Amino acid sequence: MKANETILLVEDDPTDVFLMERTFANVGITQELRVAKDGVEAINYLVRAEAECLLNSKPLPTLIVLDLKLPFKSGFEVLAWMRSKNIIKRIPVIVFTSSLDRGDINGAYDRGASGYFLKTGSLARMRELVTVWRDYWFVQGRLPLAVDPT
Repeated sequence: MKANETILLVEDDPTDVFLMERTFANVGITQELRVAKDGVEAINYLVRAEAECLLNSKPLPTLIVLDLKLPFKSGFEVLAWMRSKNIIKRIPVIVFTSSLDRGDINGAYDRGASGYFLKTGSLARMRELVTVWRDYWFVQGRLPLAVDPT
């Protein structure tokens, strides 16, 4: 894990944001957690991040945790927009939502989600889940480069 890495959490519920921040800290995720409260804010953040990446080699978020049910633009719209972008499309996206609807699950994967996980009311279960994400994405897995070295 690198100190200058960030994770973007796209979540409109302040309680879920608080629980995620606390859980990330408890399992030792050291990346900065940035929060977008709706789909438009998430897209605007990613547009700025992409420009900074191209102009100043500032890294894009290494991971995005995305709720589906968001104000202004849904998580589906954010995913579809992301996957249409040359650089941003490489960022892994974990959908983290309360929907068990098969159409939502399929729709998230159809739009390029890297994983689909259900929100839980249990802090112990949340800790287990975030530990799996940490181990998969930051310990065992390899993340893509935002920009290919030339």
